[in-house]
Amino acid sequence: MNSKARILVVDDEQSMREFLEIFFRGDGYDVVTAASVAEALIVVDNDDFDVVISDIQMPEQSGMKLLHHVKDHSPDTVVIMITAFATTETAISAMKQGAYDYVTKPFKVDELRLVVEKALEKKLLSTENQRLRSELRSRSKSRTLVGTSRSMQSLYDLISQVADTKTNVLVCGESGTGKELVAREIHDQSDRSDQAFVAVNCGAIPENLLESELFGHVKGAFTGAVQSKQGLFETAHHGTLFLDEIGELPGPLQVKLLRVLQEKSLRRVGGTTDAQVDVRIVAATNRRLDEEVAANRFREDLYYRLNVIQIELPALRERTEDIPLLIQHFVEKYSQELGKDVHAVSEATMERVMRYDFPGNVRELENMVERAVALSQTETIEPASLPPTILEGRERSVKTRLPLEGTNLDGLVADFERRLLRESLQESGGVKKRAAMLLGISFRSFRYRLEKLGLENPPRED
Repeated sequence: MNSKARILVVDDEQSMREFLEIFFRGDGYDVVTAASVAEALIVVDNDDFDVVISDIQMPEQSGMKLLHHVKDHSPDTVVIMITAFATTETAISAMKQGAYDYVTKPFKVDELRLVVEKALEKKLLSTENQRLRSELRSRSKSRTLVGTSRSMQSLYDLISQVADTKTNVLVCGESGTGKELVAREIHDQSDRSDQAFVAVNCGAIPENLLESELFGHVKGAFTGAVQSKQGLFETAHHGTLFLDEIGELPGPLQVKLLRVLQEKSLRRVGGTTDAQVDVRIVAATNRRLDEEVAANRFREDLYYRLNVIQIELPALRERTEDIPLLIQHFVEKYSQELGKDVHAVSEATMERVMRYDFPGNVRELENMVERAVALSQTETIEPASLPPTILEGRERSVKTRLPLEGTNLDGLVADFERRLLRESLQESGGVKKRAAMLLGISFRSFRYRLEKLGLENPPRED
């Protein structure tokens, strides 16, 4: 039994209403009563209930009208009908139209208690299944954090350290670096992992709707608010709320968000009472929020509330050794999704990709692979399947200054190549084939470059 469940009892007989109210309150439920269908319609439009218990035969209006209204406006609410022996046929019809069950007068209170308990169990199971299906759909569409570079290893360590805390986290990085993936990983490794993960893009929702989306509203709060609505904060109760593009949050909503973070409570739009919420906040931005604060575009007190722990995501061009792993991951993903028999990329393709700058980071790389898999006519992706932006080349820039006295270009190139070879060997633990893959070249080419530059061969080759 859920002691916090809310029950609405509707019956024209005062003695029956009072009896059921006393009975269910004794079981720990929150009980509201109504003496008519007209009164009940007003009550259900202005409040949320888990169970409605209604007599069918009442003066003026039938309980069937209430059943239809509840199913239309609050389909998750369980409706139990009370009927006399003479109207059991009507009660069966009510079940066909959405009622959970019915009890006949005179009934035993233990019988009604059991029906209510089973109804609440069914409602809880249905709600949980919906949440799990939603999460499963979200996760199946999402990517996975992939990479073995030093920066990614540091990221994994930091996520593990902060996951089990209640501390707010601010994830920073360029667009396409995987900020939502980090937020989901924090949630999945936390003790809230069995609760909801709710993501909202603060820049994608119109300002006039964002407050209602975050905090909810009551019926009649504004034009079009035909019924009360739970906001995303309440949806994420006991779970994690991911506020993406937090730098886009309008000033008035920054104030309201700060209050929620401080008081751990919120007030729906148009409401008069506060509701407690237990939500772990992970925010993300591709802006420099400290600069936004200095320019008076973002509240300093909110910035410090959100930025308790900051996670900075590296751009893809700063961890190019992860590109081959990411490509293989996305090839496998989209080969399965698109039903294509594609398993690898050619050496020429990899060389082209490794020279590209990827201003859109991992998101751009993923889109590139999806396109290439879709267009590929063979098991191996060839350069012809790459988008024009990569074929035309936006190569990674190497920041350097030419000395006034000139320089030795061949020597600089050899030094740079030598350094990359050594770093790849270090990252791969001395495994040459793995090091070659990190550099996007063949094993034969890698071995030739080692010999050409006079580097000692590592002890392992496979």
